[in-house]
Amino acid sequence: MTTRIEPTEITGLYGAIVKRFAARMFGSVPESLGVMWHNVPVLKATMGFGQKTQKWDRCDESLKSFAHMAVASYVGCTWCLDFNYFMARDQGLDLDKAREIPRWRSSRVFSPLEREVLEYAEAMTTTPIAVTDEMVASLSRQLGPAALVELTNIIGFANLTTRGNVALGIESEGFAAACGLKPMAERSGVASAS
Repeated sequence: MTTRIEPTEITGLYGAIVKRFAARMFGSVPESLGVMWHNVPVLKATMGFGQKTQKWDRCDESLKSFAHMAVASYVGCTWCLDFNYFMARDQGLDLDKAREIPRWRSSRVFSPLEREVLEYAEAMTTTPIAVTDEMVASLSRQLGPAALVELTNIIGFANLTTRGNVALGIESEGFAAACGLKPMAERSGVASAS
């Protein structure tokens, strides 16, 4: 990985805790952590919000995970695809579906609801936003308003993290390989990013 900002040394007591946690979770300390270490308050805020989203429980976990991967695929964030494949295995999600996210439009493994969620994730990610009243009405009817609000905010958070990673040159670090998954770096709905 060649990031656009040189990673810095992770230091201090908090740094030791973060490195220990990362090594336990991934088997090594991700290089991307050194990039974010340049601004520890931003890193803490992003990680803190990410941890809070994991406590939300009004929307199905697989729908949220697949939506995040759809954003990552659309934006071209190989780090997020890699990490989310790794997390899908840990959460017991359908790995066949996880592998198909980058080509969800042509894949036959997704239910009609999952397809609507993936389309909604891309519609929120494109510029200008392409969400329609019909999309929201259909998802609200199927999921309920509380779950839709949760899903929408997961997609918004995914846009924050994926776009930041791509801008900083943070790329896949092999998390998915540890669980036998090969992350897809192609973008769905648009030409493949090389």
